[in-house]
Formats: sequence, C-alpha cells, structure tokens
Amino acid sequence: MTGAASVAAITWVTRLVGVVAVISVVVPAGRRGMRGHVAEWLELPQDASTAAAAVVLVSGVLLILLASGLRRRKRRAWQLALAASVLLALSHLGLRHVMGAGLVSVALAVTLIANRRHFIAQPDPVTGKWRAVRVFLQLLVAGLVINFAMLSFAPHSVLEPLSFQDRLGESALALLGLSGPAVFHMGWMDDLTMSVGLLFGLGAVLVAAYFLLRSAEPAPHLSEADKGKLRELLDQHGERDSLGYFALRDDKFVVFSKTGKAAVTYRVIAGAAVASADPLGDSEAWPGAIEEFLEVCRLHGWVPAAMGCSELGATVWSRFHLDVLEIGDEAVVNAETFTLEGRVMRGVRQAVSRTKRAGYKVRVRRAEELGDGELAELEALATNWRGSETERGFSMALGRMGDPGSVLVTAEQGGQTRGLLQFVPWGKEGLSLDVMRRDRSADNGVNELMISELLLAAREHGVKYVSLNFAAFRKLMEQGRRIGAGPVARISAKVLGWASHWIQIETLYRFNAKFQPDWVPRYLVFPGVRELPRVGVAVFEAEGLGGRSRWLMRMLQR
Repeated sequence: MTGAASVAAITWVTRLVGVVAVISVVVPAGRRGMRGHVAEWLELPQDASTAAAAVVLVSGVLLILLASGLRRRKRRAWQLALAASVLLALSHLGLRHVMGAGLVSVALAVTLIANRRHFIAQPDPVTGKWRAVRVFLQLLVAGLVINFAMLSFAPHSVLEPLSFQDRLGESALALLGLSGPAVFHMGWMDDLTMSVGLLFGLGAVLVAAYFLLRSAEPAPHLSEADKGKLRELLDQHGERDSLGYFALRDDKFVVFSKTGKAAVTYRVIAGAAVASADPLGDSEAWPGAIEEFLEVCRLHGWVPAAMGCSELGATVWSRFHLDVLEIGDEAVVNAETFTLEGRVMRGVRQAVSRTKRAGYKVRVRRAEELGDGELAELEALATNWRGSETERGFSMALGRMGDPGSVLVTAEQGGQTRGLLQFVPWGKEGLSLDVMRRDRSADNGVNELMISELLLAAREHGVKYVSLNFAAFRKLMEQGRRIGAGPVARISAKVLGWASHWIQIETLYRFNAKFQPDWVPRYLVFPGVRELPRVGVAVFEAEGLGGRSRWLMRMLQR
C-alpha cells in the first residue's frame, strides 16, 4: 500500500474508532455496560467506571478531531492519536467493551506505530504548544474555582459541611468525573458540580488539542532580498502574466525553484497555503517551483491552492494531481484600438461628457512624477474612501502605492481630488488596475472618466494593454440570462445576483463590460472537493471578502 493510501486508511479508521467510542458511552446500550465483567473482575468502584466512561468519551471525540490532522500527515496529530488510542484501550477496562472496541483501539495504536514514517508535517512552533498548556491550565483552574465556590456557599440543607481540603478535593475530582468526600442532601447539587467539573475538564482537553493541532500560520513577509529576486524574474518574464507584479505584496512568502528561474508566492490562512496567480519566471521552470511549494506544504501540513491562475498556469498545476475550477474572467482592454466612438460605447461616452461638464479634469502620471507629500496625501484619501477596515484584494492588489513604474490617475474638481486609480506594471507594455477609489460624494461616471482618459493616453506612455477588474463567474451569469437557458444556469445566475448584494460580482462584471474588453479566464487550483471548503475560507479571507470570524480569532489568540 502506498503512503497516501495508508494515510487515508488510517484517517478513516481513526474517525471510525472515535465514533464507536462516543456511541459506546452515549447510546443506552453502551451505558448499561459501565459495570461490565472486567470492571467486576478487577473490583473497580462505580466512580472508576463513570470516570472510564468520561475518558472514553473524551478520547473518542479527540480521535474524531485528530483524523483531520492525520489526513494532512501532521506529526503532532499522530502523537496525540497514539496516546488517545492507548488511553481508550485502557479505559475500556472499566466498561464491558474491552473485547471489541478495546482491541480495535489497540490495533489502531499498532497501526499508527507501524506507519509513523508517513506523518512528517511540522506542528505550529513553540507558541502553539505553550498556548495549549496555558489554556488547559486556565480552564482547569476555572472549573476548580467555580465548583469550590459553589461548595463553599451551599447551605447545610443541600450538603454536609466540608473542610477546606475536602472542598478542594471534591472540586478537583469533579474535573475527572469522580465523586469525592462530599455528602449531598440534594441530588441536583451533586449533578451540578459533576456537570461543571466535566464541562471544564473536557473543554480543557479539547481546546488544548485545538491549539496543539492547528496548522502554523506565520506572519508573512517578503524580505528585500526576495523582492530583488522577484523583480529580476519580472524584468525577464513579467509580460507573460498581468497579475505577476502583485507577487510583490508584503504579506506573502516566496519559494524558488532549485535553479532560481521560477518562484511561487503564497500566504497561509486557516491551514491552507494559497498561491497567487501563476508562478513567476520562465514557464519551463514552473514545475520546479511548484514542487518546492508542495514540499513546503507537506512539511507543515498545509493544504496547497492557487488563486487566479491563467490557463497555462492551471495546466501546469494540474500535472501535480490537483483539481482546477474556472472562477471567472479578467477584463483586458487593447489600448491601441480603444475608442469612445460607436454605439456600443454610448454609455461610457455620455458618462465622460457629463463629468467633464461638471468640471472634472483627469491627470495621468507616473509615480516618479509625484512628490512624497502628494503621494502621502493620495494614500490618505484612498484609505479614507475605502469604505471598510479591510483592504480587499490578494491576487489583484498590491497593498501600497507609489512603486516605481506605477501609473496614477486622478480626477480633480475645483482643485480637489475626487477620484483615484493606480495601475501597476505588466511587463514593459501593459498596466494592471490595482486601486480604484472615489469620493462618495463625487458624481457618477468619475471612474469611467478616469479609465477612458488613461486608455486614450496609454499610447503616449508606451502602453498597449490594460487589465481592469476581475469578473467572478462571468460565464455563469451570461449563460443564465440568455433566452433558452436551462434551469441550472438560471438558478446559478439568480444565486450570483443575490450574492451581489454583499459582494460586487454582477456590478464589476457590468462595469468591465462597458469598455468592450477581451475576457481572459482565470482558475482556482485545489487538491480536491474535500478541501474546497477550507480553500474557500482561505481565499475569501485573503481577498478581504469574509472568512473566519475576527472576534473568534481574537478570542482564541488571547
């Protein structure tokens, strides 16, 4: 059996053993066995059997959670799964399932040991380990203090008076599901202390396991040396991909092929390593860079993905047994043939004329022509006009302004800047739209004016092609609204129209279409349908469109 097949089999067996363990405690038929033959033979007390059931329940839930980490070959998941399977086998001594589930747990432990060489993914560094220890102790102490307080303030009609040591012992044993020296007159008080203890005890184990198992999510940063190497690749091969320059974002990592002729830039979010657009450099060297990237993913247990690939890039990625999904089209305008004349350009032409009559004037300048003070002022305006705290964009956004070679377009009215565009270099003869902002009180049509003026002035700047916004799922929208479209196509178009209330899907498509662009398909690359939800969350979060709850992430980080 191959390594991948062995890992897949162990993953499913681990998940199955965990489910069976949970059922053995939760289902009434399992609970009736808490005083089984082995427990009686060993003369175990009733509390020991109850504690064994609690341990079996925790171990079962833990194995279910660990299955995901085992699938990604995480070493720490293997260690915890081995410990949980041994603990599960021992815990069945207190139940009657030792001949069944107990032996299965032993078999799982033996299988894990025999296949330990396959689990090589590195865990989250020291921060994850010590945070797990801290959270584990915090929850245990919280449960201990709460139970101690309840026992201290309970009236004598509820339980017999206890000494300090007895209250402390009762509170500690409740964390394990065991009874202590307390004598309760009211059954509800006994149940309450036991429930609180088990809740915090189980919570401590499971939350600590989360921190031990989570994939490393290091803060991304490109060093100046890496940026220098990437710029060299862009100088040599930058004209091939309109999104290549966005590889220079600061919040990315980079891995180079062994020859140094190609590179993959990526960011790690929610256990997924998301590469942006095509690899940089010589397309013949792309496989070498992709191999290095996939090796990094294997070492850290990350799910590999690539967002916004071209057709050529998706073809190369697919050679590594990855799935490909078309996610939309990039709008590319030929500046040499662009004109405002003709019936199809009537809407844009009217918007341009209307804004010019309102006193708007457009300036098209290279970043090098702006002084530091003016550039800082434009950056402040762009931040103020953004409309949200999150900077949107990952595969088609740079995250800063004023890079050499960039082109800035401003719309001014009465001496005040009312709109701003930034385009980054696309090789030597192209530009890619990076920033498009305007004052909310500005007249409609300002964006159309700025883009049209840039396209008309492009030849003066030696620009032949201009890449505009990305139109997600453009073909689905077009197909669903054609006469005779099938029910699936119509439903898909309606869903996308509904989603456009929160995400600019249809709006961007309609805006791009005004300029009669060529549509260039873009693709998402991912390992398979099973990993698509994780990749989707990572992509949405990277693009600033959603993802994990910020409140929950801040709480977990604390």
